[in-house]
Amino acid sequence: MVDRLRPAILERLQSQNPGEMSRHSLALKIGEIASEALDGIDHQLGLLERRALFSALIETVSAALAVKSQIVPAEAPAIPQANGLPPSMIRPGAKVDPSATARATVEDAKRRVQPIVVQRIDVGAAAKLDREELANQIGELVNEILKEQKLHLNQREQRAVVELLLDDMLGLGPLEPLLADDTINDIMVNGPNQVFVERAGKLTLTDVKFRDNAHVMNIASRIVSQIGRRIDESSPLCDARLLDGSRVNIIIPPLAIDGPSISIRKFSKKGITLDVMVRQRNASEALGTVLKIAARSRLNILISGGTGSGKTTLLNALSQMIDQTERIVTIEDAAELQLQQPHVVRLETRPPNLEGHGEVTMRDLVKNALRMRPDRIILGEVRGAEAVDMLQAMNTGHDGSLGTVHANRPREALTRIENMVGMAGINLPSKAVRTQIAAALDLIIQVTRMRDGMRRITHVTEVVGMEGDVITTQDLFVYEFEGEESDGKLRGTFKSSGLRPHFTAKAAYYGLERPLIEAL
Repeated sequence: MVDRLRPAILERLQSQNPGEMSRHSLALKIGEIASEALDGIDHQLGLLERRALFSALIETVSAALAVKSQIVPAEAPAIPQANGLPPSMIRPGAKVDPSATARATVEDAKRRVQPIVVQRIDVGAAAKLDREELANQIGELVNEILKEQKLHLNQREQRAVVELLLDDMLGLGPLEPLLADDTINDIMVNGPNQVFVERAGKLTLTDVKFRDNAHVMNIASRIVSQIGRRIDESSPLCDARLLDGSRVNIIIPPLAIDGPSISIRKFSKKGITLDVMVRQRNASEALGTVLKIAARSRLNILISGGTGSGKTTLLNALSQMIDQTERIVTIEDAAELQLQQPHVVRLETRPPNLEGHGEVTMRDLVKNALRMRPDRIILGEVRGAEAVDMLQAMNTGHDGSLGTVHANRPREALTRIENMVGMAGINLPSKAVRTQIAAALDLIIQVTRMRDGMRRITHVTEVVGMEGDVITTQDLFVYEFEGEESDGKLRGTFKSSGLRPHFTAKAAYYGLERPLIEAL
């Protein structure tokens, strides 16, 4: 129908100087001509279909006219406004950001329309509708309110207002567009007026804002309530997750002085494998091959790295090497691991209730996992006394277990594990603890986010054994920095030490000795 009506509309507009029309006048004229044309033909279009048709015609005809005569397209504001300021406040010659102006227009319309919408709808009934049906009903209501309030918006702006209202009612409000953007890895809300995102390893400030602290708290409460947790003055910090698996940390006043803070580590929709990491130059081909063999050979592997360095991503990639027939138990504070095997049991810790009872810790879950006949145990992050039970599991037949730890170097990771064992209150000599660590762990993989924003595997370190009171290790691969490219990317080499791995015998047991030696 659009293709049928567009030529006639363009022909009639040519005689009416469309280049001199404002955006609003042009949209009205296109709608008027389209309505006359529809009345002259036989059609079965309902009200919503007519509106959708008019919207499509306004956009396509305006775009066609813009190409021919360089007029302002229908979706751009007719009266120049700089970042939502009235024309009287614009300095002569000042540059105008049309997208910022459109956003300001939509946000202002939403602020004026929202209280009236809330008054006129049954919120309980609305919550039971699916998004599409609710969008249709809210769209009708918004159209009426805009006419009553004498607010003039084009079709695109009206749709944007409806989307914002739906995001506030059903989703996470201003955060929804950021969650939908696949180029964003992290979202950091520092109070109502400051939202940062991370793209390609770089932090940037967005123009996303909340109404006030109460608005941020409302979104935070909605996140935690979805998984049965709470955030309030008695429990002012919380680890949670979104329904898609994204990890969330929330901290509120009085602990957060400048207002509620929400940190979201988005779950990547595209699965990252070791092959993908090699293509992205997070690792070399030989290094990737060694890691595949290590996971296939059921080595106990600890992934070490700083915050945001890619530990969980690498853990997910390594887990894809696990055989489909194995029973896997995952243990996390907030479940975010996405394993592809069919036989996976996911366990998640639980905070105490209002009376301080009912807490289930990582250590409780590790102990319970040992009674579940697992082939492998995967800990999302080792951060406390559960290190004791993890080491015992690795030393009692649960080979191939995986875990992550916060540390800057492989040697520091060993020290941190030793300190965590001490947190369990077990009074053992240092040598006994280190002997247990050396017997349990086979490999430490160090991941680092470098200053160019790229995550790289900087060390693959094998735990060899003990010499006196010291745990002995050997580096199989080390990333050596060589310089910087013209585009700002760092240049370096994943250098093999050429040493024969201590786990060669294990690899031989699984028929992987030859490819291991060739990779090194």
